[in-house]
Amino acid sequence: MVILGSSMLMKLSLMLSLTVVTLANNSGDFHLFYFVQQWLGSYCDQNGERCCYPVTGKPAADFTIYGLWPYYNDGSFPYNCGGGNFDEALIKPMQDRLRKEWPSVTCPDIGRKFWVHEWNKHGSCSKSVLAEIPYFQAALNLKYKVNLLQALAKAGIRPNNQVYPLKAFKKAIARATGFHPWIDCNHNSQGQSQIWQVSMCVDRSGTRLKNCPFLPRGPGNCASKIKFPSF
Repeated sequence: MVILGSSMLMKLSLMLSLTVVTLANNSGDFHLFYFVQQWLGSYCDQNGERCCYPVTGKPAADFTIYGLWPYYNDGSFPYNCGGGNFDEALIKPMQDRLRKEWPSVTCPDIGRKFWVHEWNKHGSCSKSVLAEIPYFQAALNLKYKVNLLQALAKAGIRPNNQVYPLKAFKKAIARATGFHPWIDCNHNSQGQSQIWQVSMCVDRSGTRLKNCPFLPRGPGNCASKIKFPSF
């Protein structure tokens, strides 16, 4: 009969815990997606940040895709699930659309590395439902479906460096899409709260918007009135 010491039991317990986490992250048993768009005017105007435009030039003044993230039914995210290595050749036919709708403006310019990062960190956790091409196509289709700039313009909300009520942003987007958004803000160098990211919930197929049963984990960080900076 082998008697395990306390240190060995602790090691075994840790190994079991890590195994459970690994299985959970690779199970593909996610609940829904968060489809996240960002306003580059706020990204480039936030305190301590600067933008580096891609080789194709400055992106259009529009909301752009930030990510399509699977999440569990408690609101937490699986990530880095493995086995979903990015194959650049597969997305070449949609590369021009991705450059327009899903650009990166981080410094130094990372170009396609942004898509690699998003697939390996988030897309790999949805690969049981959406392989690489369907994953990126789903994000593009959602971008065309959820036209945030148009929805806000219809409500008289434009990127003109003016301040608008946070409730007005939410109401305009809900009226246009039929579903309530989650809005995150950042702050410019003057400390003003400004619209940055807008998240909508999407079903497991990546095609249909849904009301969010859980809000994204995070502070939200918006004041009651927020700036819509130009870009």
